[in-house]
Amino acid sequence: MTANPIRRLLIVGGGTAGWMMAAAAARFLADGQRSITLVESDAIGTVGVGEATIPPILGFNRLLGIDEAEFLRATGGSFKLGIEFVGWGTERGRYFHPFGTLGRSFEGLSFHQIWLKLREKAGVGDIADYSIAALAAAQGRFAPPVSDPRSPLSGLAYAYHFDAGRYAAFLRARAEAGGVTRVEGRIAAVEHDLIDGSVASVRLEDGRELAADLFVDCSGFRSLLLGEALSVPWEDWSHWLPCDRALAVPTARVDPLPPFTRSTARAAGWQWRIPLQHRTGNGYVYSSGFTDDCEAERLLLAHLDGAPLDAPRLLRFATGRRARQWEKNVVALGLAGGFLEPLESTSIHLIQEGISKLMALFPGRPIAAVERDTYNRMMDAAYVGVRDFIILHYHLTQRRDSAFWRHVGSMDIPDTLQAKITLFREKGRLFRYDDELFSIPSWLAVMLGQGVMPEGYDPVVDALAEDRLLTAVLDTRRANLAAARAMPDHAQALAALAALPASRWPIAPR
Repeated sequence: MTANPIRRLLIVGGGTAGWMMAAAAARFLADGQRSITLVESDAIGTVGVGEATIPPILGFNRLLGIDEAEFLRATGGSFKLGIEFVGWGTERGRYFHPFGTLGRSFEGLSFHQIWLKLREKAGVGDIADYSIAALAAAQGRFAPPVSDPRSPLSGLAYAYHFDAGRYAAFLRARAEAGGVTRVEGRIAAVEHDLIDGSVASVRLEDGRELAADLFVDCSGFRSLLLGEALSVPWEDWSHWLPCDRALAVPTARVDPLPPFTRSTARAAGWQWRIPLQHRTGNGYVYSSGFTDDCEAERLLLAHLDGAPLDAPRLLRFATGRRARQWEKNVVALGLAGGFLEPLESTSIHLIQEGISKLMALFPGRPIAAVERDTYNRMMDAAYVGVRDFIILHYHLTQRRDSAFWRHVGSMDIPDTLQAKITLFREKGRLFRYDDELFSIPSWLAVMLGQGVMPEGYDPVVDALAEDRLLTAVLDTRRANLAAARAMPDHAQALAALAALPASRWPIAPR
């Protein structure tokens, strides 16, 4: 332990962000020498729309020692192999963004470069045929990945759909069992240190005062500590991502249970469908500048797969982030630090990213500026990378059937994103920079799925024997198709896992 460690950690706010942080703190920081407290009020609701995730969530759960079968039972969870996009490139078009690898590389060349050269050859087929996740999802099937690199299943990755409220309750139980103290109460005031202006304590409505050395702000859009108390400015990204509202409504479970999220483009935004074991999550993310709430609700209710189980709930949000995620002795997680619409299921991931980086840079006293600066630089890159990937979906649309789609299809985009698109249009080249979240297959799925076909391919491909390449590609496709057909259906896979006394499935984040 450092000579002058953080002795008191206070998490302000519960919900998904607060209890993820609390559970991680109980696992890694509860050494008997440090108090870990979470304060929240039952009178304050949570947003709770983050029901779909991406594969790194497996790593987070594994680090906390969470058994997969127990987790899925507790949260009503199901497996997720990717996202189906309907009506994004064109009104009638659809494509799939799968998790995991795509084909096999040859002589160090990315598989998609080989496919670009051979795609017109008989039997080569669509590029989705080289993703085991995409093939399994199309057939409603699921099986866990395997470690044998000769098996197509070695290229599979997956995530989860789950009830975010149940997930928070599940983590709360683990956190409290691990030594985290929960305090019920509404915060009435924030007290500052008179010397350096940092946060000294929070005062509850009943007069109780909670002091700490380090505060984690999980107070939602209000951003009580980082935004209000420390005045860290908000950076508005709505000129790139104009959706600012969502309506959410549950319906009965979908059968057969699909192992993927669906995003369907609508007149002023897009509609989600998230299949859980006990219900289906639905919602419409839209821009109030291009439609009104009544029309949005009418459209959502007209396009549900089943009868609604409750009235639609309206959520208002702003797209953007705080200029810094860590200021003085306050670190923000979740909505308190920023919000990017859930098109690619990144909300929970950004919480996880913030937690993992905070653990890696957990400070002593006094807090070193280099720790804050490093954290802020890494989180800045994480937010910008996700932002650009989401903008990509809107910018590449060929739709011009509504004012919303004409706007997003013609708007200016960040230079960082434009450079990627231009490089891909030339010869299909894609690169993953630093610890960028989305991999080359993800960018490829959206680019090709929305109609961007490169003008050429990497000329190095022509140095390889075409007949040998074609044989290998066709063998890969046949193996993938056979492996997908042999997998159990999604509901059977869930039932098999639930029957185990403890999860023995290989869980490897990709």
